[in-house]
Amino acid sequence: MAKVTRDDVARLAGTSTAVVSYVINNGPRPVAPATRERVLAAIKELGYRPDRVAQAMASRRTDLIGMIVPDARQPFFGEMAHAVEQAAAERGKMVLVGNSDYVAEREVHYLRAFLGMRVSGLILVSHALNDNAAAEIEAWDARVVLLHERPEAIDDVAVVTDDLGGAQLIVRHLLEHGYPYVACLGGTADTPSVGDPVSDHVEGWRRAMADAGISTEGRLFEAPYNRYDAYLVGLELLGGPDRPPAIFCSTDDQAIGVLRAARELRIDVPGELAVAGFDDVKEAALTDPPLTTIASDRKGMARAAVDLVLDDSVRVTGSRRERLKLFPSRLVVRRSCGCEETSAPPNV
Repeated sequence: MAKVTRDDVARLAGTSTAVVSYVINNGPRPVAPATRERVLAAIKELGYRPDRVAQAMASRRTDLIGMIVPDARQPFFGEMAHAVEQAAAERGKMVLVGNSDYVAEREVHYLRAFLGMRVSGLILVSHALNDNAAAEIEAWDARVVLLHERPEAIDDVAVVTDDLGGAQLIVRHLLEHGYPYVACLGGTADTPSVGDPVSDHVEGWRRAMADAGISTEGRLFEAPYNRYDAYLVGLELLGGPDRPPAIFCSTDDQAIGVLRAARELRIDVPGELAVAGFDDVKEAALTDPPLTTIASDRKGMARAAVDLVLDDSVRVTGSRRERLKLFPSRLVVRRSCGCEETSAPPNV
């Protein structure tokens, strides 16, 4: 059976192929209501399906948005990707997600792949955007929105949380409980020293401790971001002779691992140890005890990222469109810090 074409629709509807295109793409020129109805009736009768690949080649853009995250298995990135997908659906777009697994070469691979597919734009959660990735973006003249972090290698449109302020807020809260000091679980040796949320969390911890006149010497510990490896770090840290009275973890996943280690070592939380995290993933409200943490407006951030990636004005030199959107952090008080739980339901 011969493939139905746009020409077939135009002949049946008694219009030009240009008018059929205007109806299918909802523009760029208006179509009279009666003519539109004839075109839609012809499309239905013939069973015409637009060739999206051909349209993409002609317009140099598809209905797709690319999104690259470090690891969608981690709840924070999974929840962020889902929020972006919902926001994109509101704009009639679909999202392709790639996992870089914290590997720079894989991040560049997805950049090339998605940009080669002529995506409408790219939302990038980069662990450590390097010069190769930045050069790839520049070569394609791509519309890229950095989400969650803003690496130094690129100065582009970004949507971020106040990671520094959020970390200071939660560490001050822990100190107000009267703990003599707060230890910190930071990132790994590969964590960038600047431009990364975890490095900002560590810096916020340092500032809050300094403001209280408390030394941070020997109180910062490296830990992978996933809960199992953080659990192993927690077993060693909490099982040693210098167990800290309170721990601020740079991510909720780390905090969940530490809570598991404390339970295994029969350490009462919060009676003998206070634990706090950062991100307010859904599971933070379900830990035992529920986790005190820092929340961000993920839905708002996702919607802002999608709006920016589809906004042509941000690509115009000298555009007054705001290129950095900073969302505030919010303290979510639960029982792991020693407070009675007062928080609303988990951030969804």
